[in-house]
This record gives sequence, C-alpha cells and structure tokens, in this order.
Amino acid sequence: MQINITGHHLEVTTALKEYINSKFERLERHFDHVTEGHVVLTVEKLQQKAEATLYVSGSNIFADATHEDMYAAIDALVDKLDRQVKKYKEKLTNHHRQEGSHRKQGVV
Repeated sequence: MQINITGHHLEVTTALKEYINSKFERLERHFDHVTEGHVVLTVEKLQQKAEATLYVSGSNIFADATHEDMYAAIDALVDKLDRQVKKYKEKLTNHHRQEGSHRKQGVV
C-alpha cells in the first residue's frame, strides 16, 4: 500500500513516518485490497489531529482522531480505520445461502 503523509503546522519526522507505516501494516493484514492511503497530521493549539483516507476497490474510507499526543491520535485513527475496513470486508462477502442449495443435496 502506498501511504502519503502530510503535515499542517507540523514537520513530519522520520519517526512519525515509521510509526504510521508500522501501524498501517495491521490494516493490510486484515484487508489486502487497500491500494492507497493519505494521512494528514495537524496541530491545532493543544490538540493533535490525525486524519486519513483509504482508497479501497470501489470505495473510500475516511476517519479522524484528535488527542493531546500525536502518537495516541495515530493509534485511535488506526483503530477506527481497522473497524471500518473490517465492516467493509464483511459487506463484500455474501453470507446468505444460495436459493435451491437444499434441492441439490436431495433435502426437501
């Protein structure tokens, strides 16, 4: 997955980039159809804000999180994205039985 990281009123350090990349690997393990991600880190007075958009096949997933610590905001962001990716993956899989499957097995 290609991850673009930008910062508003913040210089994105290599430590932040490595931390984001390591956290986003978790999303790739759950759903491998994520093609690209865009992460924006913002500082607003005392609040640190992290927001991200994931581009998956057929849809976009957006989440944001604020906290006093940037690393905690990134953790909360990845948790939200993880829940949304799992929900999207569940939508893609059809859990309904096909009509007529009982008839093929000889059960009426």
